[in-house]
Amino acid sequence: MLGLALRCTARACRARAMAAVAPGEAVVTTAMSPRPSRKQRARGPRPPKPAVDLSMLNIAVRPESYDEELAAKVAAVRLSLSSSQLALPEQVDVYASAPRHFRLRAEFGVWHQDGRTYLCMFPKKGCPVEVTAEDFPMGSELMCSLMPRLLAAVQTSELLNGGLFVARFHTTLSGEALLTLVYHRALDEAWRAEAEALRVSLGLVGLVGRSRGQKVVLGRDFLDEQLLVAGRQIHYRQLEETFSQSNGGIAQHMFTWAVQAALDGASARNDDLLELYCGSGAFTVALAPCFRRVLATEVSKGAVAVCAHNLHRNGVHNTLLGRVSAEELREAMEGVRAYQRLAHVELPTMQLNTVLVDPPRAGLGAQVSTFLARFERILYISCNPETMVEDVARLRGTHELKRFACFDQFAYTPHLECGALLVRRRGME
Repeated sequence: MLGLALRCTARACRARAMAAVAPGEAVVTTAMSPRPSRKQRARGPRPPKPAVDLSMLNIAVRPESYDEELAAKVAAVRLSLSSSQLALPEQVDVYASAPRHFRLRAEFGVWHQDGRTYLCMFPKKGCPVEVTAEDFPMGSELMCSLMPRLLAAVQTSELLNGGLFVARFHTTLSGEALLTLVYHRALDEAWRAEAEALRVSLGLVGLVGRSRGQKVVLGRDFLDEQLLVAGRQIHYRQLEETFSQSNGGIAQHMFTWAVQAALDGASARNDDLLELYCGSGAFTVALAPCFRRVLATEVSKGAVAVCAHNLHRNGVHNTLLGRVSAEELREAMEGVRAYQRLAHVELPTMQLNTVLVDPPRAGLGAQVSTFLARFERILYISCNPETMVEDVARLRGTHELKRFACFDQFAYTPHLECGALLVRRRGME
């Protein structure tokens, strides 16, 4: 039973890991054990899981030391910048997280043993650790209320419980919740009927069942979030299994800071914005009203479609979307190559003086950083200060840091997100 419930390759599990998991945090996807050998099966079931300190999972909250922990992270970023001979502006904006219930989404393994089913996480080394709502005060209040109710429901239903090995919770500040359950077996009509009853009883806008080559959607497979950004109420659609900001409170601060940095004291700008790595349009929707026109680029088809929806939903009509990479855009702008995916964009007519980049953890790299040096203003949002420092250091000959901010997206972990406004130095036109 245990071997069946946990049979999955480590590669497949990691592919399903959420983008919102911070570095240094326990991997919440189940690092599944391989199928036991005949000799192992002959020995009988495994012994009960050993007791493991919850501190190994890095999910505890420490409100009494939070300010000190955040200050240490900010100091580390300051040191990294200064060691790269990058002068920080006099004021660094620091945005603290709520001390509890700040995390809107999380993924848990589902462990079956001794006739019991429970949610668990895996430390980097060792056995699974049971995690209850009381053990996970990082989770949103809505998520923590759903965790015990889900377990109570599946514990009494073989249809819902059999073969279940992952549970993903996704909630919003606007009060919506979506649950994804992943199975080792095919999902039939009987499962669908019982899962729909579960969805209704838990008050979910959507419940998604997944197994190999199968996806069953009950209700919706997306959430509609509402965030207050620079005094505007903005609506964001978030799809199941795609990236979204996991700390909604910090997301509101980050988007608002980006608007303020983009305007830099003006009420509006009379030039155009280029956005690389736009994703589903979180920054695009927030920043578009600040500029005359926006060109937002992204390589993912699905993300571009969601971005288009979010722009339309928020009444943004000055934005063009291009499904190209940063390198492809560079080639198009330099006349090296024409792309059909940019045929609707008249690049020569656009006054692209400002560029927004929100790259993956690997950063921009040397080529893209060199490409950015041509822009008068660079708005850089980073989920990895180390690679950000490397990228900004490449630009220090042409640009200077005018604004800098730290966002504690993942409180109580070593992770810190940053924002920077770089402005071209005088005489470097």
